[in-house]
Amino acid sequence: MYDIATTVSRVANETYSHTRRIMPEQPWWDNLESSFHKFPDDFELDLRTELTVEGTAWADYLLRTLGAGMLGALALPTSFQPRQLKRDMTNAAFYRRKADSGDPTAFFKRPDSSRVEIKSSHAGLLRFRPDDGACELLTFDSPFRTVNPKLRDSYPRQKRNMRAAAQYWRHDDGPRPTICVIHGFMADPYWLNRMFFALPWFYEQGYDILLYTLPHHGRRQSRLSPFSGHGFFAGGIAHLNESMAHAVHDFRIFMDYLESRGVNRIGVTGISLGGYTSALLAAVEERLHFSIPNVPVVSLPDLVLEWFPLNLPIKGLLKASGTSVRDARHMLAVHSPLSYPPLIPKERRMVIAGAGDRLAPPKHARLLWDHWDRPHIHWFPGNHVLHLDQGKYLKEISRFLRDIDFDKA
Repeated sequence: MYDIATTVSRVANETYSHTRRIMPEQPWWDNLESSFHKFPDDFELDLRTELTVEGTAWADYLLRTLGAGMLGALALPTSFQPRQLKRDMTNAAFYRRKADSGDPTAFFKRPDSSRVEIKSSHAGLLRFRPDDGACELLTFDSPFRTVNPKLRDSYPRQKRNMRAAAQYWRHDDGPRPTICVIHGFMADPYWLNRMFFALPWFYEQGYDILLYTLPHHGRRQSRLSPFSGHGFFAGGIAHLNESMAHAVHDFRIFMDYLESRGVNRIGVTGISLGGYTSALLAAVEERLHFSIPNVPVVSLPDLVLEWFPLNLPIKGLLKASGTSVRDARHMLAVHSPLSYPPLIPKERRMVIAGAGDRLAPPKHARLLWDHWDRPHIHWFPGNHVLHLDQGKYLKEISRFLRDIDFDKA
């Protein structure tokens, strides 16, 4: 286990400084300890802050148990049925080879958007209503084809998922520098992300906003999906890998669209699964001006091994199939942000994390922070959904954007 030497001061804007690096040498999936999911997330805190952190952490334990139960009951049975497991084991070598290359372009191909028709439509009753601009819904038929040819017939069968979507806020006198926001797992409503990220405030500072919908979420989910995001994890490991390739693919088409409208500065932030995607995009898309993952995950196998009661059947399946934790990481490493060096300069990378987060535990943010050569990081004393003192890091993000000249059109 690792030791964390930390200094916490509310006067110092909840800055937690760590001494020991926990990111191992590459390949990380082999060299990270197999018991990583058991590592504690302790901080040296004053009594008041410790009580706050521990109190919010317990709320996360309850939410995590509920979410794990839903995934275990509604997604796991389809992902781990015998036929699906056999197919995934057959396909595993394909994804391991892609991860072994260390080259993100081996898996994340630049999409051809020349024939993509992006349509604009009404953004709905709960849309943002700016006085000096417009809010519209952008959609297009995704030309995505799975990287693995063996899934090219099955993956597109979820037709709603093949219709990409994003809400776009633009000033009348644009184009403006655009902040792209990626939601978390099951948390896709545009109005929810608008409030959580205080996006109208950023819009008023002069930025345009694009809220991107991940595959299998929101209007992209199957009509029979029991909850938003279900399809992400209900099709097996290969399906999950391709869903992440799809997420990156469609996001890049939206980037092409923004550039075609004259936008010359595009950055990305996202929360939870959106934080994972934001960190991954930093290693794939050199056109991004910044990446700010918020409470990010970096290793999905290590995450689910910590999520009771979902971890119980997963541990049993790993043992029964003779699959180690390192093997499981390797199967999914092709889209982990830890697998590739970031393309965005260090001064334009930032990490936000919660000391009491138990859905995306702090050790994941620390791994990413180490992997990114320790850029600016902001720790807040809250959990995954309750970001205490959030106003401080929102103002910090605003200063960060000015410091990196993102506000320059």
